[in-house]
Amino acid sequence: MNTTFSRTLLATSTLFISATSMAGGFQVNEHSATGLGRAFAGEAVIADNASVLSRNAAAMTMFDKDAISVGMTVVQPDVTVKNGTYYRPEVDVNKPIFGNITASTSYEAVSMNDVDGIAPTAVVPNFYYIHPINEKMAVGVSAYSNFGTGTEFKSNYEAPIFGGKTSVQSMNLGMSIAYRFNDHLSVGGGIDVIYGVGDLYRDIDVNVGASVGGAPVGNLVLKENALDVHATGVGLGANIGMVYEVDKENRFGFSYKYSPEIEAEGDVYYAPSALTGKNSDKIYLPLPDIAEFSGFHMITDKTAIHYSIQWVGWSAFDTIETEYDTIKEYHWKDSYHYSIGATHYLNNKWILRTGYMYDQTPVDELTSISIPDSDRQWFSAGFTYNWSSNTAIDFGFTYLIGKDVEVHEFVEESLPAPAVTATTHADAILAAIQLSHSF
Repeated sequence: MNTTFSRTLLATSTLFISATSMAGGFQVNEHSATGLGRAFAGEAVIADNASVLSRNAAAMTMFDKDAISVGMTVVQPDVTVKNGTYYRPEVDVNKPIFGNITASTSYEAVSMNDVDGIAPTAVVPNFYYIHPINEKMAVGVSAYSNFGTGTEFKSNYEAPIFGGKTSVQSMNLGMSIAYRFNDHLSVGGGIDVIYGVGDLYRDIDVNVGASVGGAPVGNLVLKENALDVHATGVGLGANIGMVYEVDKENRFGFSYKYSPEIEAEGDVYYAPSALTGKNSDKIYLPLPDIAEFSGFHMITDKTAIHYSIQWVGWSAFDTIETEYDTIKEYHWKDSYHYSIGATHYLNNKWILRTGYMYDQTPVDELTSISIPDSDRQWFSAGFTYNWSSNTAIDFGFTYLIGKDVEVHEFVEESLPAPAVTATTHADAILAAIQLSHSF
């Protein structure tokens, strides 16, 4: 998009854009070091620093001082594609001694080499600021990422129509307000400006065999570009939330995020559209809404337990389309995350935390090697060191374990080729650091 607004947004969002997702689908959960250290259990209600803005604006009323948090998460994925077979289209051009040229289509089964390292290491930054106006109202701003994914296969990968490059990057700039009705109930909400960048690239190849009078005379593999997209877009989202404090030791939180469909504009080449002359410079990416319920309970004077259930409306992500064509069908399903954690306030200097998350995949029947996904388990730990009464340094660590997924991916379900079968697996190590300060 070539507007002054989008250029300005691009310049200010560069530091906060994310390209790697390790949550289900291409959701980015890595919003803070404290959250990572407890597997994001209780995130919509704990409010131990300003990063709570990423989950629930209503929790801002729990702050009596200005608060700022800035941090980053390093994501080291380990994604493999193994035991693969590529079914390459094969065209036999038969030229009888007399008559016209005729053609029949079949396929060649190509055994593929196992590959790993297709998802690069990524840094996911974040920034949050909360300003209490008075005892009842607070406002805040935030910059982080909710969505992103990235895989890139080598140019000589045996299945170029399914490999290639897939990159979706996003930045969420939020502005929020919260109001406290009484000692128990607070509500909040805000708007989210979502800036997205998409890069997609695919080639297609075909095995051409020629014969004359039934006798083979040659064989040639032809490869052409099928898809080449670089597009950017801006969408407007919104969020609402509430916090109910039973007492000082027990509270609950709920939040809901509306995510728009991003209309991205830029350079879009899609071979079927080019053949029909219906070229488009736009691509449409639907994003899911997110709802979360969290609880927090002090069970002793130094130890708390906390938990979250998060719903992600991935059924909205059905296709990626241009103005005239459907580029890719996904038809994902809604998914849930379940997390539980504990925090131990060791002394005035040290806070220890841990957590576990079970993260459901949204992938249903249509699997893919370019967005490898499965149910995942998060094993997390972290700590806070209180440098002073106003300044804290937070660390978080997660080991994420996925499952083997048997993939059968095709371009057209009714055709035997091109298609690919393979086994994908994705694990990851995540580490985060954060600085929080109140004043």
